Amino acid sequence: MDFNTSNTAVVITDPQNDFLSPDGVTWGLVGESVTENRTVENLERLFQTAKASGYPVFVSPHYYFPTDHGWQFGGTLENLMHEINMFDRSDALSLEGFEGSGADWVDPLGKYIADGETIVTSPHKVYGPETNDLALQLRKRRVDRVVLAGMSANLCVEAHLRQLTEDGFEVVVVKDATAAARHPELGDGYQAALVNFGYIASGVVTTDEATAALI
Repeated sequence: MDFNTSNTAVVITDPQNDFLSPDGVTWGLVGESVTENRTVENLERLFQTAKASGYPVFVSPHYYFPTDHGWQFGGTLENLMHEINMFDRSDALSLEGFEGSGADWVDPLGKYIADGETIVTSPHKVYGPETNDLALQLRKRRVDRVVLAGMSANLCVEAHLRQLTEDGFEVVVVKDATAAARHPELGDGYQAALVNFGYIASGVVTTDEATAALI
């Protein structure tokens, strides 16, 4: 893939405490994978390189507001997220209680996201960007190539990969700037994602490869 600041963007899904901090509610399931991949460190490298080289950066976050807990059904992990109050915020129009919460940006990524240039989309609600404005924001900036990373590999990253591909974007996934749960019954989400990344993405690269190409 030929990265170019005129038509390429970096997209990060769910760079939030509940996934990436040892204090997050999912750390018991994802922490080993996050640590092995150096996911936070690699995401910071992507932010640094993209910013220094002039690439637009988009964040597609996951939030739940009090009314979202009125949903009547959900999938396995979707139900778990509601049960453990993952990504919860007090109100759609208020940041009360946001700072330092599970929905907040993990350190040290927050300073890049809050720089006034990063585009933070409306939240996605399950896994993919069908319910937010990511595709609109990309198209309005004439972006057709995406460097994709974030959390978690077999859920939101893979769902974003699938939908962006269906929407006509060329997508490269950064495989060590993501991670996933290892569940004793459901299996290793990261390994499952790697298989599907290989089948679906236009490219699957390391952070070293991605940052070298972005310079």
